[in-house]
Amino acid sequence: MSERTPRPAARLLVTDPQGRVLLFRFTPDDRPPFWCTVGGALDPGESYEAAARRELIEETGIEADPGPQIARRVVEFVTIEGVPVIADERYFRVRLDREEPAGIAIDTRGHTPLEQRVMQEWRWFDRAAILAHDEPIFPEDLLVLLDIMEPAA
Repeated sequence: MSERTPRPAARLLVTDPQGRVLLFRFTPDDRPPFWCTVGGALDPGESYEAAARRELIEETGIEADPGPQIARRVVEFVTIEGVPVIADERYFRVRLDREEPAGIAIDTRGHTPLEQRVMQEWRWFDRAAILAHDEPIFPEDLLVLLDIMEPAA
């Protein structure tokens, strides 16, 4: 088995006023499409909190306080670039409290060239849509994390 590269990452659970979570669809060349929360790897010397703020702005154009860390997961996977990693993921919550007339605007102009190629679609998912969706959604325990963020009624 090959050695895995450590990958510290900040992930964000971004929810709208209806409690739906924002997910991006990834379409890599080497595997089927999947959906994932906002976020990514830390830059060298960057804190998890700073990375959460940066990733939120870069991936969505939203300037908001990521709030406190609500969860931590350590998972192994192969990145879009084909690098086997062991990811230390810290999850932060972002509750958007106002809805724009045409919906919350997502601005993807801050995406890297790789993100522009593989993250061309985004969507707000409610709990029923997460359960019913036919493509993989990561993290696999997203509903549990959402319950930590805001327990279901």
